[in-house]
Amino acid sequence: MSFAKTTASFAILAAAATAASAQGREQVQVAGSSTVLPYANIVAEAFGESTEFPTPVIQSGGSSAGLKLFCEGVGENTIDIANASRAIRDSEIETCAANGVNDIIEVRIGYDGIVFASQTDGPEFSAFEPEQWYNALAAEIPMDGEMVANPNTNWTDVDDSLPDAEILAFIPGTKHGTREVFEEKVLLQGCEDSGAMETMMSDMGMDEDAAEAACMSVRTDGASVDIDGDYTETLARIESDPNGVGVFGLSFYENNTSVLKVATMGGVSPSTETIASGEYPVSRPLYFYIKKAHIGVIPGVKEYAAFFVSDQVAGQGGPLADYGLTPDPELAATQEKIANETTMSSGS
Repeated sequence: MSFAKTTASFAILAAAATAASAQGREQVQVAGSSTVLPYANIVAEAFGESTEFPTPVIQSGGSSAGLKLFCEGVGENTIDIANASRAIRDSEIETCAANGVNDIIEVRIGYDGIVFASQTDGPEFSAFEPEQWYNALAAEIPMDGEMVANPNTNWTDVDDSLPDAEILAFIPGTKHGTREVFEEKVLLQGCEDSGAMETMMSDMGMDEDAAEAACMSVRTDGASVDIDGDYTETLARIESDPNGVGVFGLSFYENNTSVLKVATMGGVSPSTETIASGEYPVSRPLYFYIKKAHIGVIPGVKEYAAFFVSDQVAGQGGPLADYGLTPDPELAATQEKIANETTMSSGS
């Protein structure tokens, strides 16, 4: 969606939003997941530009840290919304309740689903497993009782069933929202599947944290290239090198099928349906949590939430999908949940 069209869509949404009179703090305050952060920043900026409400303040810190702040209590000195790349835990709900945060609205914004695509007329990259990507991109792998620099330079070094092509992968950079799901669902999972993590811990004396860090450490010799920009940069790199394999958001791939072909992962083809169902392995739902007690007290809380999950913003062709979010097939139900202020505890 072009910026002009996006702005026009925002303006339509804004017509329904009217600023409430301020009671103390006037800006919506949000904290939490670094994965949700770039999506929230896109929405907050557009919300501030397109409505009479001030631009919400968005902070990172991680899902657990954001939910901890969220559960500290009710009042203008506490945050209104917590972003999370996982569902809130029962223990966190209990902490919230102990501090008077009893009415929580859970909002699923979409899915963090990434796909692996290459030139349509390039090598036949049609099926991948996480183990193959770990062995291709790990900075070091265990060998003969020690960690050694990754010796693999060709995909056939990793698995002789893969194409005879130089390893060249364009992956989400460390600042990109999808880096975390790539690390956890591809590199770490592949490390576990290959037995490398068990070797690090049982044979080499690493503790779990050290082994996980080693599993997710990416080589820096040019075989793997971090892309911190948007997916158009990844596409440009793929177009300039037929051996390249890139990591993309599903929506971006679907808009570029004339030049890209996608591989399965774990035997599953990526689609909105397989990502939403969890069948496709490189995906997870993303959330934010609203403190219902702040609706009508802190101006713009409900309006920001409704704006976030509107069709124009979180739906197909919207700016969040353009950045990499896989739209939720049940977005209409989420919109209704916000409109009705439906909480987790009571369902009403």
